[in-house]
Amino acid sequence: MAGVRISGLHFRYPGARGFGMRIDALEVPAGECVAIVGPSGSGKTTLLSLVAGILLPDPGEVRIGDQAISRLSDSDRRRFRIDRIGQVFQAFELLNYLTVAENVLLPRLIDPAAGPLTEARQRAAELLADVGLTAKADERPDRLSHGERQRVAVCRAMLNRPGLILADEPTGNLDQVNKQTVVDLLIRQAQTHGSTLLMVTHDRSLLAAFGRVIDFSELARTEGFAPEAGS
Repeated sequence: MAGVRISGLHFRYPGARGFGMRIDALEVPAGECVAIVGPSGSGKTTLLSLVAGILLPDPGEVRIGDQAISRLSDSDRRRFRIDRIGQVFQAFELLNYLTVAENVLLPRLIDPAAGPLTEARQRAAELLADVGLTAKADERPDRLSHGERQRVAVCRAMLNRPGLILADEPTGNLDQVNKQTVVDLLIRQAQTHGSTLLMVTHDRSLLAAFGRVIDFSELARTEGFAPEAGS
């Protein structure tokens, strides 16, 4: 498990009118499933990018477990994301020239040092079976429904048994039935594998299953309009 702790965080995109954010403190204990709600453009995607180490605070600290990710080098942050963080996006981010199984294996394929390929293949098969997609393992993602694609994306995020799952508007392209299915899947996977889950959304109909809900407008002080998932 890996909890998240943010302290004294300031961030601003370049430019005189760039979006700015300040978060004095946020703590998500290890193993907790948390939803962060707020309208599009409020900065939720920026927050996840800061937690993942894709963006860096100036100043401030982002700590995942016992690691201050914002203090790592570029290469070490990349390695940390591969090893410790699973990410799920609104737009699925699947590669249509790869099969479903290969998409799930992608973290291992781009990082041969991550472990034996045989074990990774077995893990991918188990994850696909868990979400009912064994029969689609050799299909291309563009042959799947939107809901099936997002289930594949969740499997890919779980391949390396991450201590932290970051889900960025993962239900934005889905109908209401599939939205709830994906949220339930994320929470079930987090609880089964002992992961912390941090999901941002603007859809308040999905919040009942979460242990805690944070209103972004109460968490952060912002100015300007931030780029968000799918924009």
